Amino acid sequence: MSSPTPRAAKTVLAAVLTAAALTAPQAVQSAQAADNPYERGPAPTQQSIEAARGPFATAQTSVPASAVSGFGGGTIYYPTSTAEGTFGAVAVAPGFTADQSSMAWYGPRLASQGFVIFTINTLSRYDQPDSRARQLGAALDYLTRSSGVRSRIDATRLGVMGHSMGGGGSLEASEDRPQLQAAIPLTPWDTQKNFSDVRVPTMIIGAQSDAVAPVSSHAEPFYESIPASSEKAYLELAGAGHTAPNSSNTTIAKYSISWLKRYIDNDTRYDQFLCPAPRASTISEYRDTCPNS
Repeated sequence: MSSPTPRAAKTVLAAVLTAAALTAPQAVQSAQAADNPYERGPAPTQQSIEAARGPFATAQTSVPASAVSGFGGGTIYYPTSTAEGTFGAVAVAPGFTADQSSMAWYGPRLASQGFVIFTINTLSRYDQPDSRARQLGAALDYLTRSSGVRSRIDATRLGVMGHSMGGGGSLEASEDRPQLQAAIPLTPWDTQKNFSDVRVPTMIIGAQSDAVAPVSSHAEPFYESIPASSEKAYLELAGAGHTAPNSSNTTIAKYSISWLKRYIDNDTRYDQFLCPAPRASTISEYRDTCPNS
């Protein structure tokens, strides 16, 4: 058999290189998926984590208090498609005298990024943080064991959030349930000041001008009491007051999304938004342990 001409050889080589170039990105994507089976959604950008809605279409369902025990019912927001697999889930508690409506904006915004979000009512509007902690746990148990969306949830990837006394409740829930993957207390209030037993990755969001739970006596000492060996961050909203978490807030959303993605989904694509410390006019202070740098 005769040898190929130089032109034919170049043609074959070009075809081989082109095929390799086309398949290489697919191979990299497959390897990344194999490394982390919990990644959900496309690679993030500043625009995607600031957007009012993420890549997942969502639906919601109401849960009446009469249908549950241990907490006051609420609303579940969830991605409508499970084509990429199951999702992590987060229970969200309101503050003193408030109900789930004060936290409703978190539902569709976070669910559309690839989470099941449960904004809950408490048994009483006056429940203290320790009670709210137990109710967050009861809500997670209901989500994963009894709810109509339980088949959409990976029960090993759970988190808690809460505002004010609900934020104190999320810290106490992290003490009670060290198997949680993430916690985000929002302008938290609690008479307990030492959370040295917390090992759950925790981002505390304080407000610079908070007169109800001043950061100097609440958010900051809470953060400092969590061991430096734990994954933790402290974000302070510039000029904001205690009720800042009750209204749609891009800064809260983008860093909550990044924290939940990083620790519930183990998605290292979100490291870039958490460390080094973000700089923005809406943030008066940011501290963290930068465990992934």
